Amino acid sequence: MKPTIFVVEDDPDISRLVRHHLEGAGFSVRVYSTGNSVLADAERQRPTLFILDIMVPGKDGLELCRQIRQMQSLAMIPVIFLTAKSGEADRVLGLELGADDYIPKPFSPRELVARVKAVLRRFERPLSPAPIRVGEIEIDPGAMTLTVRDRLVTTTATEFRLLDYFARHVGRVFTRDQLLDSVWRDTSYVTPRSVDVYVRRIREKIEPDPENPRYLKTVRGAGYRFEVPK
Repeated sequence: MKPTIFVVEDDPDISRLVRHHLEGAGFSVRVYSTGNSVLADAERQRPTLFILDIMVPGKDGLELCRQIRQMQSLAMIPVIFLTAKSGEADRVLGLELGADDYIPKPFSPRELVARVKAVLRRFERPLSPAPIRVGEIEIDPGAMTLTVRDRLVTTTATEFRLLDYFARHVGRVFTRDQLLDSVWRDTSYVTPRSVDVYVRRIREKIEPDPENPRYLKTVRGAGYRFEVPK
């Protein structure tokens, strides 16, 4: 079975271009001109990855991404935004909603295929199978589940891998570049700013007070350190 990519894009010329190049790279592609039926179809046939335009009729790409990340059955599936909204604030918003990459239009089809493959490569390397418990946090890589204060918490695959990496290296300080190399693997298309966005998202999920973190600390001028609260 070929890996399936769901593409939400209302411009027929762009959707044909995306389909042509992704199919040429060995993917199966389903194209949607609106976001209205995407989630129902995704629950019936889980795609390998979503590519979302932000400005589409009906349910827009931002709302689609927000809902994907709230659904236990779909939250771990990578999401790439492909959009004309190319400002830094738009990119940060996309990442904060849980996107794994953000590609502005106009774009190179070859670069799009490369970035799809780069996102998928992040999740090829298996995690350590042993569950780990740190304070009130339990991480189970086998089930890909995060439990915080006895409550199951939904994460994206990137959030899960980053948190798992931190928790298995308690007390060590990591620079943003070190985290990119270790967790993202292919760093050609990822900026250190992405690390900050993901740290903020993780804090919102594990910390009682994200503004005063007990676990995931900022080390000024250096990076981040994961600690066991006393």
